[in-house]
Amino acid sequence: MHEAIFGGYFPPGDRLVERKLCELLGVSRSVIREVLRQLESEGLVETIAHQGPVVATVDVDRARQIYDLRALLEGQAARVCAEKASDETLRELAQLNEHIQQAFARDEFALVMERTTAFYQRMFLGSGLDVAWEMVQSLNARINRLRAMTISSAERKSATGQEMAALVDALLRRDADAAEKASRSHIQKAAEIAISKLSRS
Repeated sequence: MHEAIFGGYFPPGDRLVERKLCELLGVSRSVIREVLRQLESEGLVETIAHQGPVVATVDVDRARQIYDLRALLEGQAARVCAEKASDETLRELAQLNEHIQQAFARDEFALVMERTTAFYQRMFLGSGLDVAWEMVQSLNARINRLRAMTISSAERKSATGQEMAALVDALLRRDADAAEKASRSHIQKAAEIAISKLSRS
């Protein structure tokens, strides 16, 4: 269901009819109801009176709020990571970024999102920022929905590698100021593309 929503199979505003989902996925109604409850808790589905569950819409204001939160949390995590993470953690982050770029080169966007989540998880937890990571996880479904809108665009694909390389380079040099700046810049550029797309929709 995540992939179907991120990939646009179920577009924003689309009604999610239990019977049709049961037939499509080959599972029982009780499973579908549990899945829908989980998706609603993640902000991907909303229940509308007289319609039932529908795919939640993403508006410009909500997108801005999500990107602003990302900039705060990920920028701080990059700073702390540069200052406090072990050398092993920094090497792992460099390797994880290589895996992200390999998936990008093959246009395997679902894998890009999976590996990007793994990169940030390592950056936060390797810096001892467990509570901050819990906050990011609560937003992850919405973050990945926005990420799915941007990563396949030509301008994003060409720029992401350079932006992530700048972040990893700053981390490896343990330059906290540069790491935070690179992280925030990366998020700002993604936000500009997502908000531009949402404004046109």
